Amino acid sequence: MTQDFNDTTTIPVSRLSANQSYSFSLKLPDAARAEIAATLDLLALKKPSLIGTLKPHGADDWLLEARLGATVQQACVITLAPVTARIEERVERLFVRAMPDFDDLEEDAEVEMPEDDRAEPLENTINLAAVFQEALSLALPPYPRAEGASLSGAVFAEAGISPLTDEDTKPFAGLAALKAKLKDPEG
Repeated sequence: MTQDFNDTTTIPVSRLSANQSYSFSLKLPDAARAEIAATLDLLALKKPSLIGTLKPHGADDWLLEARLGATVQQACVITLAPVTARIEERVERLFVRAMPDFDDLEEDAEVEMPEDDRAEPLENTINLAAVFQEALSLALPPYPRAEGASLSGAVFAEAGISPLTDEDTKPFAGLAALKAKLKDPEG
């Protein structure tokens, strides 16, 4: 049997039964969408969706499997022109009730990482909006580039000062020029 949690951003764990699966479809309110866009430094966030299931995993844990979709607009890293991309990602999270607590550790303590990198602590609610934001931030193009944008060398200096170029910073460039000058007594 499957129960639906549609049009919600959080699922209360107290409403989950350990012997059934749940389907969900995240519907972000405009304010939440604007907040996520601002947090992720997006120019626009359109058609956000997170559709999936929440299934019991063992006695106390829950497995979230979903498809994330979103159309994002970011600033080009070179020209700052808007760059649009469609993001489609598979998302999995394992919400674990008995997650180790690392808050009490001493500064130089060694900690073994959990084998399952999907594991997150199970709290009183499962925040679908937070799962969406985290998964989207990991899927975003790290250096969006507008069509035809290229980075050419740029040299800047204050007025009256000759700019320092990449060639000037190469340690053997000056020695090579000096060597050539010493070999050619005419130069």
